[in-house]
Amino acid sequence: MSDGSPPTAPAPAATSPTAARSAVVVGGGLAGITAALALADAGIRVTLLEGRPRLGGLAFSFQRGELTVDNGQHVYLRCCTAYRWFLDRIQGAALAPLQDRLDVPVVDVAKPVGRRLGRLRRDPLPVPLHLGRSLAAYPHLSLAERAAVGRAALALKGLDLADPTLDAQDFGSWLAAHGQSARAIEALWDLVGVATLNAVAGDASLGLAAMVFKTGLLSDPGAADIGWTRVPLGELHDRLARKALDSAGVRTEVRTRVTSVSTNDNGGWSVRVPGETLSADAVVLAVPQREAHDLLPPGALDAPERLLEIGTAPILNVHVVYDRKVLARPFLAALGTPVQWVFDRTDASGLRTGQYLALSQSAARDEIDTPVAELRERYLPELERLIPGTRAAEVKDFFVTRERTATFAPAPGVGRLRPGARTKAPGLYLAGAWTATGWPATMESAVRSGVSAADAVLGTLGRPRPRHLFEFEEAA
Repeated sequence: MSDGSPPTAPAPAATSPTAARSAVVVGGGLAGITAALALADAGIRVTLLEGRPRLGGLAFSFQRGELTVDNGQHVYLRCCTAYRWFLDRIQGAALAPLQDRLDVPVVDVAKPVGRRLGRLRRDPLPVPLHLGRSLAAYPHLSLAERAAVGRAALALKGLDLADPTLDAQDFGSWLAAHGQSARAIEALWDLVGVATLNAVAGDASLGLAAMVFKTGLLSDPGAADIGWTRVPLGELHDRLARKALDSAGVRTEVRTRVTSVSTNDNGGWSVRVPGETLSADAVVLAVPQREAHDLLPPGALDAPERLLEIGTAPILNVHVVYDRKVLARPFLAALGTPVQWVFDRTDASGLRTGQYLALSQSAARDEIDTPVAELRERYLPELERLIPGTRAAEVKDFFVTRERTATFAPAPGVGRLRPGARTKAPGLYLAGAWTATGWPATMESAVRSGVSAADAVLGTLGRPRPRHLFEFEEAA
């Protein structure tokens, strides 16, 4: 599996091909967990180090009274074959099922009552006919706009994702040049793109946007079917992941901050943590780009400062607990309101009475530091406009979670800044959703990066790939 980076020099030879080899993985998010599992499955002795008190990175849960709260709503698609492999590997797939068929309710509060609901759903037909009936009946666009969307989709399907010039262009300009009105961008392209890219079309790389739409909507009829966890994220990414790591023989240490990574006298690596220095044949840095930059030894990358040029984008999550059920659907998307996506998290949170709704607000740079009181004044009336059942309900709790650096910013030109798994330092590798996976900053990208890093380690150490690790490539 190539990551597009130059080959690294071989690591110091072991005493024999079957000699015990060791690796340290720094970072316990999805990328680090994946790399650790993959290496352990191949017979490598692995230590996983995480500075936080739990695993899961930025996809985690916490307690708020009797509620178990996810820091933010995370979903995946059927085309996310690597993340689906990850769920299978930790025995969590049944807890995060996929829709039988893509079906997204889209409510436009600016329209008269009775004409507000539209749906994006697919039929059991070949691409692109699978979305034809849904697009033809989509009430939030005019007939001319729907026809123009179809033409733009065909043009998008024809783009070559391997063309590096796509990364330098912005998606919004491309859409405008292909006849997309401001309304079409708002009611369709950004409806999907903001949630997957964490940026509006004008701020997003055409290369990444084309990847999202080609893979999710134009590759396979079922590619965009949506999956989400019916349990807290911590149940998957912390408890089940930790169980899988333990079963694989990985030594996992949380609350353990790595202070330095350096080569040692025997040609291997030394990883320093408070009170201990670990030795290893290979190290995987599965941490955010700025942390990776600070830990990289001199010469590991030609231009390490590029890591600091990869911007970040925030996500704001608004959490509202009502005294009664106000929404019958598991989720919906919204137009004509600041509200983007609303999810019912009642059962997953353990709430026994009432209903708990989570609003996922991507590309939230203008609101990420807004005080809670002001957000309450803004969003509760918007929910009353959007969901009639809230008007007579009592708000039992209102709070927000903020991820100021939730994802890397998918801005035009970011592709040239994203490094591959290999570095120029023999035995040192990179992983994280921000590395050169070809995907935007998603759980899928994180898992793919962990696989790429593990594959690079195994190649350098002369170990065969565990076949099951790459099953998702065959399913893609």
